Amino acid sequence: MDKISHKFLQINGLNLHVAEIGSDSSPAVIFLHGFPEIWYTWRHQMIALATAGFRSIALDYRGYGLSDPPAEPEKASYDDFVNDIASILDSLSISKVFVIAKDFGVWVAYSFILLHQEKIAGIVTLGMAFTPPAAYKPRFALPEGFYVRRWQEPGRAEADFGRFDVKTVVRNIYILFSRSEIPIADENQEIMDLVEPMTPLPSWFTEEDLATYAALYEKSGFQTALQIPYRASKINLGSAEQVPIVKAPTMVIIGEEDYATKIPGVDEYVRSGEVKKYVPNLETVYVPNGSHFVHEQFPNHVSQLILGFLNRNK
Repeated sequence: MDKISHKFLQINGLNLHVAEIGSDSSPAVIFLHGFPEIWYTWRHQMIALATAGFRSIALDYRGYGLSDPPAEPEKASYDDFVNDIASILDSLSISKVFVIAKDFGVWVAYSFILLHQEKIAGIVTLGMAFTPPAAYKPRFALPEGFYVRRWQEPGRAEADFGRFDVKTVVRNIYILFSRSEIPIADENQEIMDLVEPMTPLPSWFTEEDLATYAALYEKSGFQTALQIPYRASKINLGSAEQVPIVKAPTMVIIGEEDYATKIPGVDEYVRSGEVKKYVPNLETVYVPNGSHFVHEQFPNHVSQLILGFLNRNK
């Protein structure tokens, strides 16, 4: 970890935090995190890839971790994140890059990729495959009480989270998202109530890890994180009429116990091969016993899967 360097880049009027390890002359890989994560979620993969001869770069999105918040977090958009990534790569003089993304970072990644296909050497996504508007059907409907629907309501998550300190909020979310069941609350229950106070952390997530996450969310708060991904609506992934095709080599890594696979229609979309209508050069890997945080749960295995993909396509 002490070999990972940290810098702040002046990007689109904000100081954005970037973590990096590896030679500037090596093939570049940029990591895009989800929620409740920050750059630190990729620590294992960053080191493994740098050791194998790649340049690993992970950022905190604006309003996350050590990066500056936008002036009006409630107006932050996916386009802001996408433009920041393009500007970071330009600032680092990177013309071709592998993109690795997880959770809602997959939406950010594909929005960036569709705008800059010439810059993309390959894509690895964790937990989610490319799902453009043309692929959406009623089967993807989110269940009532699902945490996403709850957190889309302005003020509801703020009130729920506000009953606890930041460390407890992050702890509860990690525990919830590590389970195989979809986090769904009853009508008179909030999402934080789904975790009993004495529930232990997952075995692969240490108190030190929790403290690192909590310290960064103490700084940033949750304002931007609730806007994106939960409340921002506009994202450039094509339309039902204009179906985008992703040409670059692609891999999706999915934990077989990831709760997201239980959302109606999601697993069928990938397993049936329907996703290949939009991503024809796709390889899918399922990790037995893998959770939503499969890259932290099985870091060596996931790092080797990614390295195999990168070496085949560099």
